[in-house]
Amino acid sequence: MYKGSITAIVTPFEKGKLDEKRFRELIEFQIKNKTSGIVPCGTTGESATLSFKEHERVIEIAIEQVNKRIAVIAGTGSNSTDEAIMLTRHAAKAGADASLQVSPYYNRPTQRGLYEHFKAIAGAVDIDIILYNIASRTGVNIEPETIARLARDCKNIVGVKEASGNLEQMARIKALCGEEFNLISGDDSLTLPVLSLGGTGIISVVANIVPGDVADMVAAFEKGNLKEARRLHYKLLPLVKAMFIETNPIPVKTAMGLLGMCEPDLRLPLCAMSPENLEKLKLALREYGLVR
Repeated sequence: MYKGSITAIVTPFEKGKLDEKRFRELIEFQIKNKTSGIVPCGTTGESATLSFKEHERVIEIAIEQVNKRIAVIAGTGSNSTDEAIMLTRHAAKAGADASLQVSPYYNRPTQRGLYEHFKAIAGAVDIDIILYNIASRTGVNIEPETIARLARDCKNIVGVKEASGNLEQMARIKALCGEEFNLISGDDSLTLPVLSLGGTGIISVVANIVPGDVADMVAAFEKGNLKEARRLHYKLLPLVKAMFIETNPIPVKTAMGLLGMCEPDLRLPLCAMSPENLEKLKLALREYGLVR
């Protein structure tokens, strides 16, 4: 199962180009701090503005650097089925453990279209597929019944990153898909509630900067230590809120710049934070004890 704290890792840039050395360092930081997997080329990794060559290189570096120590779930989704298959085949050949497949954005396909899209991708590769449901970005929700049908018909569709924010929907997914299906939180603020519904973990943004605390929260829940899990949940909440005061990954990359983890470089159309929100972010980092 894909469980624990899985980091939606940023793609570090320097002067507009991929910073391979820093990316490898960030991966090592994650592994040393109990992260159980990484997602390169997800939303947080700015996949939308990577060229195909860069996209493939980021995934190759992640797989090479991880060297089978933790899971690599490659973000290879697209609003073009052919492109998604191309990227996923590359990730499979490179040695990824699984692929994260976002629902097609802008196209606004029907539920039948979603089913056919994901079925075609699953049939083109032999690695695990994790669906990514985030209607706030894509404009379309993958309904629980569609997810259940895909899980039934495609044996390598093994889970969903659920970022709908709808706990009732997540409960329906778990009820329809069964215990073996990986229900993974796509919202840092909902990790603990999703775990209580039978979720297996979180694909996290905030774990880019505090991977140990996110991993410890999930581990505490799994051990039945609900008091400790709740303590860490409430400790993390203000920092999580700060990670989303502007569009992800603007705040987390800015925070990583302030912490000296990587350059805070973003690619247009993402841009630097407003001065007002930057001060809010700095305050959250100070109150968490990450900066003075």
